[in-house]
Amino acid sequence: MSSSPSPLSARGSRLAFLAVGLCWLAVLFDGLDMFIYGSVLPHLLETRTFGLTPDQAGDLGSYATFGMLIGALTAGTVADRIGRKKLMVACVTLFSLASGLCALADGIAVFGLGRTLAGIGLGGLLPTAISMVSDYAPRGRGALVIGLLMTAHHAGGILSAYVAKWLVDPVGWRAAFWVCVLPLLFVPVLARFLPESLSFLVAKGRTEEARALAARHDVELPAPKPAGTAAGDRWTNLAGLFRDGEWTRTLLYWAASFGGLLLVYGVATWLPTLMRAEGYELGSALSFVVVFNLGGIVGMLVAGRAADSFGAPRISAVWFALTAAGVYLLSVHMPMTVTMIVVFLTGVFLNSAQTMIYATVSIRSAPDTRATAVGWTSGMGRFGAVFGPWLGGQLLASGQGEWGFTAFALAGVSSMVLIGIAALRAPRTAAEDSPREQPLAAH
Repeated sequence: MSSSPSPLSARGSRLAFLAVGLCWLAVLFDGLDMFIYGSVLPHLLETRTFGLTPDQAGDLGSYATFGMLIGALTAGTVADRIGRKKLMVACVTLFSLASGLCALADGIAVFGLGRTLAGIGLGGLLPTAISMVSDYAPRGRGALVIGLLMTAHHAGGILSAYVAKWLVDPVGWRAAFWVCVLPLLFVPVLARFLPESLSFLVAKGRTEEARALAARHDVELPAPKPAGTAAGDRWTNLAGLFRDGEWTRTLLYWAASFGGLLLVYGVATWLPTLMRAEGYELGSALSFVVVFNLGGIVGMLVAGRAADSFGAPRISAVWFALTAAGVYLLSVHMPMTVTMIVVFLTGVFLNSAQTMIYATVSIRSAPDTRATAVGWTSGMGRFGAVFGPWLGGQLLASGQGEWGFTAFALAGVSSMVLIGIAALRAPRTAAEDSPREQPLAAH
């Protein structure tokens, strides 16, 4: 005989829905701001805006990812100290204002500064949002909820393609960046309604505040850490990633993230331009961005469920192998229908492969160091994100653009090998072995 959900579980579900929903919207704007440069890049190159050349365009793409490197490396430690909610509000504010600076730019220098500042906000938001939703994910459904969150990033990519299609030709490229300023209107909503992480409040000794929040939403209060284990200390949390044999897995995750983000941001920046160079019209090239991100949305949902059943590192390794094959095929001229299918499937596997690295790190980290672990994994991967756009620009500028897809495919192969080794070295957790019954992570 089935029983109806208890008031505690129902209210807890509403709290989870609120936290995940607000984080989803924030990541949607993150994706819009991230992909907008790649969507307008073919127009910037064809009109020689600011006298832009392919190698300079690659540099500009790397400015944003360099900013993301800074944001991601500092996000975890800052979030562990001041709270994830405050950091998310600050990140959305920063990348929105920075897009306004890009819209006002009168040269490459100012535009590059705007993209760098936007990158800091973009890089800080994503690992913070992942850590936030991990706190509120249902038991044993951490990877699925993270996958759901990441669909927002690709929904933002789809939105960026339509913004470019609708505004660039009739109004100009600056209008696309003005659209990216609109998330400022969302900041007061985020500040008012996003709940703070309960585990963060408990770890920081703000027990009464945490108890009041838990009582208001009728959810369970996380158990405090044993005395003498001060949470939130940036160096203590970072050092914990290298203790008791953890250093090998930490380095493997970092190296896999490097190759994964080289692949993700290299393709995200250059996909429309490289397809344009293959002879497709600009409208078709932007359509590839839409199809690619639709695949990303499907991939996040599929990968999350698969990872909860078979383990995130195993799924990540298989996904990287399939990604490498798909990216390589894009260097072969095929009929439009076949190309669209390959782009879609590449989007399915590419984006979720990288996200499953984050899922692995998040699920296997203690709550008080989770933001640091995810932030540093993402941050070290950002070196690859900086290198990817630069590499594409250099290949295109030297007249060897056809090698771009091959280079990105090799990055996928390397990440497959690295995450595969990590999967062999790391035992499955109780949460992964019994996803329907075990907690997401020990508190």
